Amino acid sequence: MVLAAGLGKRMRPITDIIPKPLVEISGRTLLDRGLDSLAAAGVEKAVVNVHYLAGQIVSHVSTRQTPRIVISDERDGLLDSAGGIVKALPELGPLPFYILNADTFWLDRDQPNLERLALAWDPSAMDILLMLADLTCATGHSGSTDFLIDDQGALRRAQGDPSGLIYAGAGIINPAIFAGAPKGPLSLNRFFDEAISRRRLFGMAMTGSWITVGTPEAIEPAEEAVRQAGRTAP
Repeated sequence: MVLAAGLGKRMRPITDIIPKPLVEISGRTLLDRGLDSLAAAGVEKAVVNVHYLAGQIVSHVSTRQTPRIVISDERDGLLDSAGGIVKALPELGPLPFYILNADTFWLDRDQPNLERLALAWDPSAMDILLMLADLTCATGHSGSTDFLIDDQGALRRAQGDPSGLIYAGAGIINPAIFAGAPKGPLSLNRFFDEAISRRRLFGMAMTGSWITVGTPEAIEPAEEAVRQAGRTAP
């Protein structure tokens, strides 16, 4: 599932006329960069939730062949990250699935990170597996770290610890964790914390470059990171 329903307020004035997932970085929209990564990982179907300027996203993805896109319409009201997933569960099904934020992307270095994430997934030990980025490989990130990771890969909140890692906006989730969840707005942070309490939130450090585009000022550094990656590619 690609979470694409946000308002993109920090990206104004660009998002006065287009939704944030359709902002282009080096000629490719943020949304397409995420969907391209899913397609490269063999994903055949992706659910994309929409709210703000939803018609533009619906029209844009209608031209994609792979993955096949199913729209989860939230025009009646924003549901936040977990609430959007709960609404889309009938389309997502009972098996673990990828989640992606639509305003971040990454440039793989060797083996695609989503493939590495799938190989690291262990349903016997994990409810959620998050892709994480080191501060040194991040472009456009102005906040602190999110998680500390132990030797087994289990996560706990970093609480600003500079030795921590950033949540890179991608992961794998077992939908069983949403059993009994109420309908309406819900944050994924609630489910992250519940998984931490059960020692079932795990992480995998990505390889390559991670890029977040939160403001108009972040576009040029993001495009420069793409150019630099192109120069160093084999």
